[in-house]
Amino acid sequence: MSALPHERDFDIVLFGATGFTGGLTADYLAAHAPAGLRWAIAGRNADKLEAVRQRLGSQGEADVEVLVADSSDPAALADIARRTRVVVTTIGPYLEHGGPLVAACAEAGTDYLDLTGEPEFVDRTFLAQHQTALRTGARLVHACGFDSIPHDLGAYYTVQQLPSDQPITLRGVVRSAGTFSGGTFHSALDQFARAGQMKKTYAARRRAEVRPEGRSSRSVSGKPHRDPVLGYWLVPLPTIDPIVVARSGAALPAYGPKFRYSHWAGTKTLRYAAGGAVGVGLLSVAAQVKPVRDFLKGKVPQGSGPDEAKREKAWFTVDFVGEACGQTVRTRVSGGDPGYSETAKMLSEAALCLAFDDNPETAGQVTPAQAMGDAILARLQAAGIRFETL
Repeated sequence: MSALPHERDFDIVLFGATGFTGGLTADYLAAHAPAGLRWAIAGRNADKLEAVRQRLGSQGEADVEVLVADSSDPAALADIARRTRVVVTTIGPYLEHGGPLVAACAEAGTDYLDLTGEPEFVDRTFLAQHQTALRTGARLVHACGFDSIPHDLGAYYTVQQLPSDQPITLRGVVRSAGTFSGGTFHSALDQFARAGQMKKTYAARRRAEVRPEGRSSRSVSGKPHRDPVLGYWLVPLPTIDPIVVARSGAALPAYGPKFRYSHWAGTKTLRYAAGGAVGVGLLSVAAQVKPVRDFLKGKVPQGSGPDEAKREKAWFTVDFVGEACGQTVRTRVSGGDPGYSETAKMLSEAALCLAFDDNPETAGQVTPAQAMGDAILARLQAAGIRFETL
């Protein structure tokens, strides 16, 4: 039988600290750890993990332990899951590497966080582990980086300013200047290549999940157009974010009896909008051919990223326009480098939130807004990510 959360050896265990984004996450956790935080870094390479531990120690920022376990070793993963309250992982692509770890957490009643933007992985996890996590009390929270914290919590922030007894229509418009991680790029290519499998898994989940009574929530798509309120040209953005937002809408009554969300990339000119749409289409076609897909992956390797000077120049905004019963609300979420620095911050704050804050009573596979709500919103604002009503 697994130890109760307060009886476990660690508050947080981080997998992936030897990678680029995982290393930034380790740095952030070390620098912002509350007094007495019991945490460890885990992975398969003991020497690389020890180098990370020494680097953190040399900065005087942390007393962190090292745990050795391969992502394909269920017994070792189960042992770590039983020893900690929260597991955080940055090791992707998750469809390839993530299954055994989330299964170990579900069985042990251990909270689980990742950075995935892979809808098929999320749906497969729901089908395989949701009922187990409900039984054990584990909270399985995917997409806790730029996918999908700003969008999910930005929608949560916006609908709180609209009447909850009326239908709500909300759109989110993303703009950014920065480099996205190699892991995100690899995952995107794999998703494009597995469009058929994604649809089948999504349909299987839809048949299995319980929908809210008397309410509906879904994401909707549309054609490129000029936004009359924001003044941007909008291009549909094929990411996991609208799916996550719609699932929060289904779980939380504050989103109203009929919630509809659309998700876009925003550009200032039609030329850039058209170029973006064509680029996504070409990437989708190229990903269907394995040699081409492998070639593209080689151009953006995993585990590396821009230096600090480049990250400091990067930024993102997500503008929201919410409408209900003749009332319109405009909000904005904004921050720095989306693909690395802010992603590490979001993931770390989510881990600390699950470990220490007064969160809603939830279990099973849940969205960030559903699992942490006001607590993570307050943490993100305190950490410098801006949520504004315009």
